[in-house]
Amino acid sequence: MRRPTPYSSSMTHSIDRGDGVRLACQHRAGRGPTIVFLPGYASDMQGSKALALDAFAQRSGRAILRFDYSGCGTSEGDFGDGSISRWCADALAAIEALAPGPLLLVGSSMGGWIALLLARALGERVVAMVGVAAAPDFTEWGMGLSDDERRTLSASGRIERANPYGPEPTVYTNTLLEDAPRHILLGKPIEIDIPVRLLQGQADEDVPWELAPMLVEALRSSDVQLVLIKDGDHRLSRPADLVLLECVVEDLLEMPR
Repeated sequence: MRRPTPYSSSMTHSIDRGDGVRLACQHRAGRGPTIVFLPGYASDMQGSKALALDAFAQRSGRAILRFDYSGCGTSEGDFGDGSISRWCADALAAIEALAPGPLLLVGSSMGGWIALLLARALGERVVAMVGVAAAPDFTEWGMGLSDDERRTLSASGRIERANPYGPEPTVYTNTLLEDAPRHILLGKPIEIDIPVRLLQGQADEDVPWELAPMLVEALRSSDVQLVLIKDGDHRLSRPADLVLLECVVEDLLEMPR
């Protein structure tokens, strides 16, 4: 077994995404492809999965990039201006500034959607991808807007829903919903040829587990593996879930290329 090489501690960066809005990033130098963690909707780089992967990277001497989308976490910007287009551009800005080499993308929930879009856009730079409760096209199948919510969106441009993961309500905007159709992936081949690993809980109340086999079918790659966790919830952040994620990432990083 190769002994991990010691690297410096994680470095904090603030990068201009190109329009004066600064993105908060954490980068740890290391060997091999850079692990890029893509958070879920209204989430940030301090979640359990992101921190577990950072600890894994530190132990194993691997490179990792974590960041907050604009309007999220400690990045600048208004969350209400966010969209799939905007957050993809944020990810690209962080990657181009801090991780210019090969990449292994890890996307959680909405981050799985963004990871798929990035893998398609960046081509050979992306060597593999992991989706954790990946939620491509969630604005199409996951919103279920009521008539009252539609009226509120029309009147104010936003709605709020109770957040099962925190005290603050979850906000959805017309900006998000009007932009998202440009990035729909399911229902046609997804032109990605890299190894893809999908982790999906069957007790997930946010992303139906039946979506994962649909994603497997849509991906053009012949190297796609789906792991279903029968009692797994949406977060997949229990100790055993995090160990599984680390093992999957490690296996992908060690694949011959």
